[in-house]
Amino acid sequence: MEKTIVIDGKEVRFKTTAATPLRYKAQFQSDFFADLLKLAPLKKLFPKNLGVENMDVEKIQEAMRFLDFDLFYNILWSMAKTADKSIPEPLEWLDQFEVFPLKEIFPQVQDLINSNLQSSKKK
Repeated sequence: MEKTIVIDGKEVRFKTTAATPLRYKAQFQSDFFADLLKLAPLKKLFPKNLGVENMDVEKIQEAMRFLDFDLFYNILWSMAKTADKSIPEPLEWLDQFEVFPLKEIFPQVQDLINSNLQSSKKK
């Protein structure tokens, strides 16, 4: 599965294949699926229409226990690298962007991440 989105005025391709979790592990020495599971509690803490107006201090403090922004960047880099083998190492790649709005980017690639989690249907 593949998707192209615009980040900081640049078109960026993201792709997931069976090799994406292995690429992630090779680069970051961490298990892709275990790291994704770390994000699960966030879904319970925040509604889909999350905004400053409906956040409270307790929810923010609880979320901070689960949030690891490196994880978001690492997942996105792995999917971009899967789509384009020529992209540089993670820090160099991220340096190409003035802004990298995770709040806007991550929802656009969630379907790609979910495709790695789904099993195929038996015929």
